[in-house]
Amino acid sequence: MSKAFVKEDAENQDDEDLVPEAAALPAGTKNYLTVYGYKALRVELKHLLNVERPEVVQIVSWAASNGDRSENGDYIYGKKRLREIDRRIRFLTKRLEIAEVVDPALQPTKDRVFFGATTVYANQEGEEFTVTIVGVDEAEPLNGKISWVSPVARALLKAQEGDVVTLRTPGGVQELDILEIHYPTEVTELSHDD
Repeated sequence: MSKAFVKEDAENQDDEDLVPEAAALPAGTKNYLTVYGYKALRVELKHLLNVERPEVVQIVSWAASNGDRSENGDYIYGKKRLREIDRRIRFLTKRLEIAEVVDPALQPTKDRVFFGATTVYANQEGEEFTVTIVGVDEAEPLNGKISWVSPVARALLKAQEGDVVTLRTPGGVQELDILEIHYPTEVTELSHDD
């Protein structure tokens, strides 16, 4: 086999490994997660380890026993899926090792916006938005869960109801009026079984 083909395959594989899993954490910060976010990552990790990976390994093993692997779609796809699963397992393991779990219900200062707060704010056009500030790994902006490192969250942090905060965006400066701040009332227990 020519070195050109080997090098090209290695480069393509390296490109796959460079696909970002999630937003990077700012240097020198902890991986803050809510209790629910931590549990969700643990559940995903357990599922990958105990269900998905064994199933894919079994398929790859079966496909490999069928002979010619170079044109065996089950084998090729299975190996690719196995790499994806292993990459996600490594990512989740590293993120959970450095996780700092924060229960927003235990926040002593509930009149200010901090991690875990659900905040209702209005922009200059009077449109109202409700967002909850969560960890980088649990952010879902389309569902109102924004990362604590996002520009909106940074603008809202430490604000009180009635405050007007400044949000700097590439499109210009916006003023946001803080209307309401809520925190969960029930403390969530974190067990090692999750």
